Amino acid sequence: MSRFRAPLSGWAFLAPYAVAVALLIVLPALLNVGYAFTDHTGLTRDPQFTGLANVRRLAEDRFLLDSLEASLFHVALAVPVRLVAAVGLALLLAAPRPGGRWFRTAVYLPTVIPDVALAVLFLWVLNPLYGPLNQLLGLVGHPGFTWLADPTTARLGVVLMLAFPIGEGFVVVLAARRLLDGRLYEAAALEGCGPFGQLRRITLPLLAPVLVLLAVRDVILTLQVNFVPAYVLTDGRPANATLYLPVYIFDQVFEFSGFAYGSLITILLTVVTAGVIAGLLAMVRRWRVLR
Repeated sequence: MSRFRAPLSGWAFLAPYAVAVALLIVLPALLNVGYAFTDHTGLTRDPQFTGLANVRRLAEDRFLLDSLEASLFHVALAVPVRLVAAVGLALLLAAPRPGGRWFRTAVYLPTVIPDVALAVLFLWVLNPLYGPLNQLLGLVGHPGFTWLADPTTARLGVVLMLAFPIGEGFVVVLAARRLLDGRLYEAAALEGCGPFGQLRRITLPLLAPVLVLLAVRDVILTLQVNFVPAYVLTDGRPANATLYLPVYIFDQVFEFSGFAYGSLITILLTVVTAGVIAGLLAMVRRWRVLR
Protein backbone atom coordinates (compact mmCIF):
# COMPACT_ATOMS: atom_id res chain seq x y z
CA MET A 1 0.00 0.00 0.00
CA SER A 2 2.87 2.37 0.73
CA ARG A 3 3.95 2.22 -2.95
CA PHE A 4 0.79 3.95 -4.08
CA ARG A 5 0.67 6.68 -1.46
CA ALA A 6 3.43 8.86 -2.95
CA PRO A 7 1.77 9.38 -6.36
CA LEU A 8 -1.58 10.04 -4.71
CA SER A 9 -0.06 12.57 -2.36
CA GLY A 10 1.68 14.20 -5.32
CA TRP A 11 -1.61 14.56 -7.19
CA ALA A 12 -3.22 15.91 -4.04
CA PHE A 13 -0.44 18.49 -3.81
CA LEU A 14 -0.92 19.57 -7.45
CA ALA A 15 -4.72 19.60 -7.33
CA PRO A 16 -5.10 23.21 -6.07
CA TYR A 17 -2.78 24.45 -8.81
CA ALA A 18 -4.65 22.47 -11.46
CA VAL A 19 -7.95 23.95 -10.27
CA ALA A 20 -6.45 27.45 -10.28
CA VAL A 21 -5.11 27.00 -13.83
CA ALA A 22 -8.49 25.72 -14.99
CA LEU A 23 -10.42 28.59 -13.41
CA LEU A 24 -8.01 31.45 -14.05
CA ILE A 25 -6.49 30.50 -17.42
CA VAL A 26 -8.33 27.76 -19.31
CA LEU A 27 -11.89 28.94 -18.63
CA PRO A 28 -11.22 32.63 -19.43
CA ALA A 29 -9.38 31.58 -22.59
CA LEU A 30 -12.37 29.53 -23.76
CA LEU A 31 -14.75 32.38 -22.94
CA ASN A 32 -12.50 34.75 -24.86
CA VAL A 33 -12.67 32.52 -27.94
CA GLY A 34 -16.45 32.36 -27.64
CA TYR A 35 -16.87 36.12 -27.28
CA ALA A 36 -14.68 36.75 -30.35
CA PHE A 37 -17.48 35.55 -32.62
CA THR A 38 -20.26 37.64 -31.07
CA ASP A 39 -21.29 41.29 -30.90
CA HIS A 40 -20.56 41.53 -27.17
CA THR A 41 -19.79 45.07 -25.99
CA GLY A 42 -19.07 44.29 -22.34
CA LEU A 43 -22.27 46.10 -21.38
CA THR A 44 -25.03 43.87 -22.78
CA ARG A 45 -26.09 40.67 -21.05
CA ASP A 46 -26.88 38.48 -24.05
CA PRO A 47 -24.30 38.75 -26.85
CA GLN A 48 -25.46 37.53 -30.25
CA PHE A 49 -23.42 35.20 -32.44
CA THR A 50 -22.17 37.08 -35.52
CA GLY A 51 -20.04 34.43 -37.23
CA LEU A 52 -16.97 35.80 -38.98
CA ALA A 53 -18.01 39.46 -38.88
CA ASN A 54 -15.21 40.37 -36.47
CA VAL A 55 -12.71 38.43 -38.58
CA ARG A 56 -13.68 40.43 -41.66
CA ARG A 57 -13.32 43.62 -39.64
CA LEU A 58 -9.90 42.43 -38.50
CA ALA A 59 -8.76 41.95 -42.08
CA GLU A 60 -9.77 45.52 -43.01
CA ASP A 61 -8.43 47.28 -39.90
CA ARG A 62 -5.49 49.50 -40.92
CA PHE A 63 -4.90 50.52 -37.30
CA LEU A 64 -4.34 46.86 -36.50
CA LEU A 65 -1.56 46.75 -39.10
CA ASP A 66 0.07 49.76 -37.42
CA SER A 67 -0.25 48.04 -34.05
CA LEU A 68 1.20 44.77 -35.32
CA GLU A 69 4.13 46.54 -36.99
CA ALA A 70 4.83 48.55 -33.81
CA SER A 71 4.71 45.41 -31.65
CA LEU A 72 7.07 43.41 -33.87
CA PHE A 73 9.52 46.32 -34.12
CA HIS A 74 9.39 46.66 -30.35
CA VAL A 75 10.20 42.97 -29.86
CA ALA A 76 13.05 43.08 -32.38
CA LEU A 77 14.63 45.99 -30.51
CA ALA A 78 13.72 45.46 -26.86
CA VAL A 79 14.46 41.74 -26.47
CA PRO A 80 18.13 41.94 -27.60
CA VAL A 81 18.69 45.08 -25.50
CA ARG A 82 17.26 43.45 -22.38
CA LEU A 83 19.17 40.21 -22.93
CA VAL A 84 22.49 41.91 -23.60
CA ALA A 85 22.06 44.11 -20.53
CA ALA A 86 21.08 41.24 -18.23
CA VAL A 87 23.74 38.82 -19.48
CA GLY A 88 26.49 41.42 -19.66
CA LEU A 89 25.91 42.73 -16.15
CA ALA A 90 25.51 39.21 -14.71
CA LEU A 91 28.82 38.04 -16.20
CA LEU A 92 30.54 41.26 -15.14
CA LEU A 93 29.35 40.96 -11.53
CA ALA A 94 29.58 37.18 -11.15
CA ALA A 95 33.14 37.21 -9.79
CA PRO A 96 33.66 38.32 -6.17
CA ARG A 97 34.82 41.92 -6.03
CA PRO A 98 34.73 44.80 -3.51
CA GLY A 99 31.26 46.29 -3.42
CA GLY A 100 29.88 43.58 -5.69
CA ARG A 101 26.87 43.01 -3.45
CA TRP A 102 25.86 46.66 -3.76
CA PHE A 103 26.30 46.65 -7.52
CA ARG A 104 24.13 43.53 -7.84
CA THR A 105 21.49 45.14 -5.64
CA ALA A 106 21.55 48.27 -7.82
CA VAL A 107 20.98 46.18 -10.96
CA TYR A 108 18.03 44.34 -9.39
CA LEU A 109 16.45 47.39 -7.72
CA PRO A 110 14.53 48.78 -10.77
CA THR A 111 12.72 45.45 -11.07
CA VAL A 112 10.89 45.93 -7.76
CA ILE A 113 9.70 49.43 -8.72
CA PRO A 114 6.06 49.35 -9.89
CA ASP A 115 5.70 49.79 -13.64
CA VAL A 116 3.56 52.91 -13.28
CA ALA A 117 6.09 54.56 -10.96
CA LEU A 118 8.95 53.72 -13.33
CA ALA A 119 6.99 55.08 -16.31
CA VAL A 120 6.25 58.34 -14.47
CA LEU A 121 9.94 58.61 -13.62
CA PHE A 122 10.81 58.22 -17.30
CA LEU A 123 8.34 60.94 -18.22
CA TRP A 124 10.74 63.21 -16.34
CA VAL A 125 13.90 61.54 -17.70
CA LEU A 126 12.73 61.94 -21.31
CA ASN A 127 11.36 65.46 -20.93
CA PRO A 128 12.84 67.47 -23.84
CA LEU A 129 13.17 70.72 -21.85
CA TYR A 130 14.51 69.79 -18.42
CA GLY A 131 14.95 66.01 -18.53
CA PRO A 132 18.37 64.75 -17.40
CA LEU A 133 18.89 62.67 -20.56
CA ASN A 134 18.79 65.70 -22.87
CA GLN A 135 20.93 67.64 -20.40
CA LEU A 136 23.57 64.91 -20.59
CA LEU A 137 23.44 65.03 -24.37
CA GLY A 138 23.87 68.79 -24.15
CA LEU A 139 27.16 68.31 -22.32
CA VAL A 140 28.61 66.69 -25.45
CA GLY A 141 27.16 69.31 -27.78
CA HIS A 142 24.05 67.46 -28.91
CA PRO A 143 20.80 69.47 -28.93
CA GLY A 144 18.80 66.51 -27.65
CA PHE A 145 15.60 64.89 -28.88
CA THR A 146 11.90 65.50 -28.53
CA TRP A 147 11.69 61.97 -27.22
CA LEU A 148 7.99 61.23 -26.92
CA ALA A 149 6.87 63.57 -29.71
CA ASP A 150 8.71 61.82 -32.53
CA PRO A 151 7.71 58.29 -33.68
CA THR A 152 11.25 56.89 -33.80
CA THR A 153 12.50 58.34 -30.51
CA ALA A 154 9.21 57.46 -28.79
CA ARG A 155 9.85 53.81 -29.59
CA LEU A 156 13.41 54.16 -28.35
CA GLY A 157 12.16 55.78 -25.15
CA VAL A 158 9.90 52.83 -24.32
CA VAL A 159 12.74 50.40 -25.04
CA LEU A 160 15.07 52.46 -22.85
CA MET A 161 12.64 52.23 -19.95
CA LEU A 162 12.32 48.45 -20.35
CA ALA A 163 16.12 48.09 -20.34
CA PHE A 164 16.19 48.81 -16.60
CA PRO A 165 13.82 46.22 -15.00
CA ILE A 166 15.98 43.21 -15.97
CA GLY A 167 16.45 41.81 -12.47
CA GLU A 168 14.93 38.37 -13.07
CA GLY A 169 17.10 37.60 -16.08
CA PHE A 170 20.12 39.07 -14.31
CA VAL A 171 19.66 36.79 -11.29
CA VAL A 172 19.12 33.68 -13.45
CA VAL A 173 22.27 34.28 -15.50
CA LEU A 174 24.25 35.17 -12.38
CA ALA A 175 23.25 31.91 -10.68
CA ALA A 176 23.93 29.85 -13.82
CA ARG A 177 27.36 31.40 -14.28
CA ARG A 178 28.35 30.61 -10.70
CA LEU A 179 27.41 26.97 -11.22
CA LEU A 180 29.95 26.55 -14.03
CA ASP A 181 33.04 24.52 -13.11
CA GLY A 182 36.00 26.83 -12.48
CA ARG A 183 38.42 24.10 -13.62
CA LEU A 184 37.25 24.65 -17.19
CA TYR A 185 38.51 28.22 -17.06
CA GLU A 186 41.76 27.17 -15.42
CA ALA A 187 42.39 24.64 -18.20
CA ALA A 188 41.51 27.22 -20.84
CA ALA A 189 43.91 29.73 -19.30
CA LEU A 190 46.71 27.15 -19.34
CA GLU A 191 46.02 26.65 -23.05
CA GLY A 192 46.47 30.37 -23.61
CA CYS A 193 42.79 31.21 -24.01
CA GLY A 194 42.10 34.79 -22.94
CA PRO A 195 38.95 36.25 -21.33
CA PHE A 196 37.18 36.85 -24.64
CA GLY A 197 38.01 33.35 -25.86
CA GLN A 198 36.74 31.85 -22.60
CA LEU A 199 33.54 33.84 -22.98
CA ARG A 200 33.02 32.65 -26.57
CA ARG A 201 34.13 29.05 -26.16
CA ILE A 202 33.05 28.18 -22.61
CA THR A 203 30.65 30.62 -20.96
CA LEU A 204 28.16 31.34 -23.73
CA PRO A 205 27.93 27.73 -25.03
CA LEU A 206 27.33 26.38 -21.52
CA LEU A 207 24.78 29.11 -20.77
CA ALA A 208 22.98 28.61 -24.10
CA PRO A 209 19.93 26.74 -22.65
CA VAL A 210 19.46 29.48 -20.05
CA LEU A 211 19.82 32.21 -22.65
CA VAL A 212 17.26 30.57 -24.95
CA LEU A 213 14.82 30.26 -22.03
CA LEU A 214 15.31 33.93 -21.16
CA ALA A 215 14.86 34.93 -24.80
CA VAL A 216 11.53 33.06 -24.98
CA ARG A 217 10.43 34.64 -21.70
CA ASP A 218 11.39 38.12 -22.87
CA VAL A 219 9.50 37.68 -26.15
CA ILE A 220 6.34 36.89 -24.18
CA LEU A 221 6.98 39.70 -21.71
CA THR A 222 7.78 42.27 -24.39
CA LEU A 223 4.80 41.40 -26.59
CA GLN A 224 2.14 40.99 -23.92
CA VAL A 225 3.22 43.01 -20.88
CA ASN A 226 4.23 46.29 -22.51
CA PHE A 227 0.91 48.00 -21.81
CA VAL A 228 1.90 50.18 -18.84
CA PRO A 229 5.03 51.86 -20.31
CA ALA A 230 3.35 52.52 -23.67
CA TYR A 231 0.09 53.73 -22.11
CA VAL A 232 1.67 56.02 -19.52
CA LEU A 233 4.49 57.39 -21.69
CA THR A 234 2.73 57.85 -25.03
CA ASP A 235 -0.78 56.30 -25.02
CA GLY A 236 0.08 54.73 -28.37
CA ARG A 237 1.20 57.98 -29.94
CA PRO A 238 2.70 59.65 -31.90
CA ALA A 239 1.39 58.43 -35.27
CA ASN A 240 0.56 55.02 -33.73
CA ALA A 241 4.29 54.36 -33.29
CA THR A 242 3.75 52.84 -29.83
CA LEU A 243 0.23 51.49 -30.39
CA TYR A 244 1.27 48.02 -29.30
CA LEU A 245 -1.29 45.22 -29.42
CA PRO A 246 -2.08 45.32 -25.65
CA VAL A 247 -2.72 49.08 -25.92
CA TYR A 248 -4.94 48.58 -28.97
CA ILE A 249 -6.87 45.83 -27.17
CA PHE A 250 -7.42 48.17 -24.21
CA ASP A 251 -8.66 50.93 -26.51
CA GLN A 252 -11.09 48.62 -28.29
CA VAL A 253 -12.50 47.07 -25.12
CA PHE A 254 -12.67 49.98 -22.70
CA GLU A 255 -12.84 53.09 -24.90
CA PHE A 256 -14.97 51.80 -27.80
CA SER A 257 -16.89 49.04 -25.94
CA GLY A 258 -15.70 46.50 -28.49
CA PHE A 259 -15.33 43.58 -26.12
CA ALA A 260 -15.83 40.97 -28.82
CA TYR A 261 -13.41 42.61 -31.23
CA GLY A 262 -10.86 43.01 -28.43
CA SER A 263 -11.22 39.30 -27.68
CA LEU A 264 -10.38 38.48 -31.30
CA ILE A 265 -7.30 40.73 -31.20
CA THR A 266 -6.26 38.95 -28.00
CA ILE A 267 -6.37 35.65 -29.89
CA LEU A 268 -4.27 37.28 -32.62
CA LEU A 269 -1.77 38.44 -29.99
CA THR A 270 -1.48 34.86 -28.71
CA VAL A 271 -0.93 33.56 -32.24
CA VAL A 272 1.70 36.22 -32.97
CA THR A 273 3.50 35.41 -29.73
CA ALA A 274 3.50 31.69 -30.52
CA GLY A 275 4.73 32.40 -34.05
CA VAL A 276 7.62 34.59 -32.88
CA ILE A 277 8.65 31.97 -30.30
CA ALA A 278 8.42 29.18 -32.89
CA GLY A 279 10.61 31.21 -35.25
CA LEU A 280 13.12 31.83 -32.46
CA LEU A 281 13.30 28.14 -31.56
CA ALA A 282 13.62 27.17 -35.23
CA MET A 283 16.51 29.61 -35.59
CA VAL A 284 18.15 28.21 -32.46
CA ARG A 285 17.76 24.68 -33.81
CA ARG A 286 19.17 25.66 -37.22
CA TRP A 287 22.19 27.32 -35.64
CA ARG A 288 22.57 24.33 -33.30
CA VAL A 289 22.93 26.64 -30.32
CA LEU A 290 21.90 23.90 -27.89
CA ARG A 291 24.22 21.20 -29.21
